[in-house]
Amino acid sequence: MSVLEGIPVDLSIVLGSTSLPIRQVLKMGRGAMIPLDCGHNDPTLVFVNNQLVAKGKVLVEGEHMSLEITEVVQRAR
Repeated sequence: MSVLEGIPVDLSIVLGSTSLPIRQVLKMGRGAMIPLDCGHNDPTLVFVNNQLVAKGKVLVEGEHMSLEITEVVQRAR
């Protein structure tokens, strides 16, 4: 077992974002649609520990979703 295997990381996959008043969120029911600030061709962003590390696209096959990494983001030096 590698020493790295026990290190936790925070991974976020971001499809898009929006701002909504809490009263609107509380009124939502099952199946509610939330418009995002991106189009279907825009890349999905991958953050590790709140730092952008990659971009990709969501793939859907039946009941399963996955993320194809299309670009690894270079770190600013």
